Amino acid sequence: MINRAILVGRLTRDPDLRYTANGVAVATFTVAVNRQFTNQQGEREADFINCVIWRKSAENFANFTHKGSLVGVDGRIQTRSYENQQGNRVYVTEIVVDSFSLLESRSQSERYQQQHGADTQGSAPSQNSSNPNNDNLFGNSTKNNPPKARENNTDVDPFADSGKQIDISDDDLPF
Repeated sequence: MINRAILVGRLTRDPDLRYTANGVAVATFTVAVNRQFTNQQGEREADFINCVIWRKSAENFANFTHKGSLVGVDGRIQTRSYENQQGNRVYVTEIVVDSFSLLESRSQSERYQQQHGADTQGSAPSQNSSNPNNDNLFGNSTKNNPPKARENNTDVDPFADSGKQIDISDDDLPF
C-alpha cells in the first residue's frame, strides 16, 4: 500500500514549534498550494493543507522558515480524531512530514515578503521560483535559535561536512 504526499507551496504563517511533555519537538504549519486551473472569474485558487513535523526536523524547519517561505514537503497523509469539550468527535486530516526542502534563498524569500506584504491567505503565489545564484539557503535567521547558536552564526551551511563525527541518538532515527 502507498500513502505518499508531496507538496510545494508557501507557508501561510510562521511554524508553531512546541515540545511534548517528554521534550520531543513538534511543529505545525499550513502550506498554501496553487491549483492548476482557474475558477470562472479567472482567478487561481489555492488549497490550504495542514502539516505536522517532528523531532530535530521540526526545530530546523521552524528555524529556517517563516510566513511566505516557499517549501517542498514530503510525507504521508494521516487522519486522526478526538473528542472536543462539547463531546463531539472531531476529525483532523494532515500531512505528517518526513522531509522538507527550502526552495528559495533567504534573499528571495525576503524580496517576496516585501512585494507581497506576507499576505498568503487569499491565494498562493506562483511557484515558479528558482535559485539561479545558488544563494545560501540557510541565511542568518535567529528565530527560535538559542542565544549561543546566534553568536556563532556566520552564513555557513550548518549541514556541510566539517570532518567531525555526528552524535545521533537512537531516538532521532526514523526507523
